[in-house]
Amino acid sequence: MLRVKAGDLDRMGLLFERHHRSLYGFLFHMTYQREASEDMVQNVFYKMLKYRHTFTGQGEFVAWMFQIARNTLKDQAKKNKNKVQQLPAEEMEDRLPGGMSADEHLEKKQDKASLYKAMASLSEDHREILTLNRLQELKYGEIGQILGISEVAAKTRAFRAMQELKNIYSKMER
Repeated sequence: MLRVKAGDLDRMGLLFERHHRSLYGFLFHMTYQREASEDMVQNVFYKMLKYRHTFTGQGEFVAWMFQIARNTLKDQAKKNKNKVQQLPAEEMEDRLPGGMSADEHLEKKQDKASLYKAMASLSEDHREILTLNRLQELKYGEIGQILGISEVAAKTRAFRAMQELKNIYSKMER
């Protein structure tokens, strides 16, 4: 990113190749809307290019990038404030690899769908921290930078979010 900041704009393509999937995963798990998530990824990279002068190199690039993604997500939420969000099951389920029986495949799909429904039931803050920590596999220090909190606070919030997710999931299983 420092090279992009210095004017080597061709490096933006490399950053896109390295990070667009993780950004999409984060945004999708926050919205459960495929097309909106794809659009937001494009907006994040546009904003990274537009505001490249704000990247100091002091902190982690990934933290800076996800902060822009969070802001883009908030902007999108403001635009769509009156729209009802639906969670289409077909978008929440991924294809599983072969080599398993139809019953096993169905059971895994049902477990995954239940987990996504439980995630969708979490508060936005809890869903966000679990997405960053468990799905994007960011470290607590990076999450702290993104959220503007300490590493200890990030660990605490992740723990609380996981407890809430377990409670919701266990109620669904009954």
